[in-house]
Amino acid sequence: MNRLKRSSSPERKRQRLSPESSLTNDERLLYNLIRSKTDIGISAADMKRDTTLPPSVSSAINKLLKTLVAKEVIKEVATIQNKGRKNYMATEFMPSTEITGGHFYSDGGLDTGLIDALKKVCVQCISLQKVSTCDGCLEWCRKSGVFTTEITEKQIKEILETLILDDEIVQMTSTGYGDFASVPVGRTCYIAKRKGGVKGEKKSVNNTPFPCFSCQRMSVCSPEGAISPETCVYFQKWLDF
Repeated sequence: MNRLKRSSSPERKRQRLSPESSLTNDERLLYNLIRSKTDIGISAADMKRDTTLPPSVSSAINKLLKTLVAKEVIKEVATIQNKGRKNYMATEFMPSTEITGGHFYSDGGLDTGLIDALKKVCVQCISLQKVSTCDGCLEWCRKSGVFTTEITEKQIKEILETLILDDEIVQMTSTGYGDFASVPVGRTCYIAKRKGGVKGEKKSVNNTPFPCFSCQRMSVCSPEGAISPETCVYFQKWLDF
C-alpha cells in the first residue's frame, strides 16, 4: 500500500510530465512551430513571417523565445550561412551539418587552429610510425595531449583526406610485409610522402614508397619475398625515371 502511495505522489507525477506541459498556449504554438523544423531550426525573422501564427504570438516572439530558452525546451544554434543570425530548435534535436558546417565549425566559424593542429599531429604520427591507419592516428591524437576537446574518427578521416590532397601523405593498401607488418593485409593505411632530394638523385628501394598501387601482385609483394621491388622490372624502371 505504501508503495502505491509513493508511486502516485505529486512529486512523481510532476517528474512524468513533459517540459511542454508547463507552457502557455502562445508558448506552445511557437514551440510546435520550432519543433516542426527538426534539426534545421528556424530564425526569429522567419517565425515573424509565418502566417500560421496568431497576432498574439507574432507580436511577442522575442519575449516568448527568451522564455522558451529559459525553460530549456528550445536552444539557439549558430549558422554558417549567416554568422549574425541564430536558428532556434527544440533541445531534443542535434543541429544538422547543413547549418553548423560540420566537425570543424564552432559558433558558425571554421576552426582553422584545430585543423592545422590535427594535420600536424597526424603527419607526425605517420612519419614516426612509417605506416599508420585512421585508428592509429586517432589514438595518437588523443594521447598527444595537444587537444582539450574530444577528437572523433570522422574528423581524422577528413584530415587524412585533406593531407592526401595536400600531397603530404599517400593512401595505400597494406601488404602485411616490411613496414606494413603491423597493419592487416588489405587494410587502408597511410605513409608519409617522400620530400626533397637532390635533382637527378636515384631513389632508394628502402626509403621510397611502393608506387605499385594498381599491381595485381601487390598483396604478395615484399622486400624479402619472391616477388619484391628489388626484382620487379617495372619498379626498377620507376626508380630510374
